[in-house]
Amino acid sequence: MSQNNKYLTALKAAFPYTIPIFAGFTFLGMTYGIYMNVSGFSFWYPMLMSMTIFAGSMEFVAVNLLLGAFNPVQALAMTLMLNARHLFYGIAMLDKYRGTGLKKIYLIFGMCDESFSINCTAQVPEGVDKGLFMFFVTLLNQLYWVCGATMGGIFGSLIHFNTEGLDFVMTAMFVVIFLEQWLKEESHVSSLLGLGLSALCLIAFGPDQFMIPAMAAILGVLLLLKKVLEKGGVAI
Repeated sequence: MSQNNKYLTALKAAFPYTIPIFAGFTFLGMTYGIYMNVSGFSFWYPMLMSMTIFAGSMEFVAVNLLLGAFNPVQALAMTLMLNARHLFYGIAMLDKYRGTGLKKIYLIFGMCDESFSINCTAQVPEGVDKGLFMFFVTLLNQLYWVCGATMGGIFGSLIHFNTEGLDFVMTAMFVVIFLEQWLKEESHVSSLLGLGLSALCLIAFGPDQFMIPAMAAILGVLLLLKKVLEKGGVAI
């Protein structure tokens, strides 16, 4: 297989997995671009920020940070708090990213919730390079966000409608991804553990603080039970 065919095959294999993200990221990216526009920023800001930061929730928060007093310590603390879950994502992807060469640099930079979900669960088709598949999943997802944010920044002043509730698109998308994974599983032990531990952490820590404890609990329990689950044929 030639080098060009190798890349094209991986791109064709990755694209269908990213179609739900295309819908979510385009709308949310445009919402972010519009928000930047009405806050007084040129479209260059959402475009460059989505290319270099690529952390949706932090990009929204960054608007207020840019408009407020210069406080790098606050910005650092806020960023770590909002994106601490990616520490657990990174640990989970250590084996997946092994052997991907220089592509690993971009895979680490571009890993978001949606790219993690796809690259962690998708079965790479036979004959498709795994590293290139994950690379194109990550690249396509970022391109969707960059294009949406840029369009929102450019046309934001021309669009007048209530965008409240658009963020539910992302919740719906994660539900679909979870259901697809559920249907692929022969055993639902891992999924049920995740749901149960998340529910316990939600009760214990409340809706605003449960995410990091839930991620830590899921990671810890799955690591402790890894050998037991693998003996039982459960995919982790």
